[in-house]
Amino acid sequence: MVSSPDKSVSAATGSLAILVCTDEHLDHVVNITAAAFAKGKKVSLFFTGKGVLLTVNPKLKTLVGKAELNICDTSFRANGLHGREHEVPGVTRESFSTQTRNAQMLEQADRHLVF
Repeated sequence: MVSSPDKSVSAATGSLAILVCTDEHLDHVVNITAAAFAKGKKVSLFFTGKGVLLTVNPKLKTLVGKAELNICDTSFRANGLHGREHEVPGVTRESFSTQTRNAQMLEQADRHLVF
């Protein structure tokens, strides 16, 4: 007899990690995050490389409360954004971290997307 998956497991147990390393596709990141959140998934984002440029885009505020936002502090500085941390909605000083946070996020997630 083949057993079926346990239906008692909550949909919230699923998680999605999104790595954003390009300054393109913000609409896709926003829409996928919103869809996953609506399905009860835990969503974590990590912005690195040119992707940090998206963090000062006003559209990012639509993700506040729907995802954990993490930003590579080194990339933020390297892309000339130092001093603009206050412009990133929904983050704290702890949201600016290293690639170690990226690795932890990817390790803890059930699914991963990379932009």
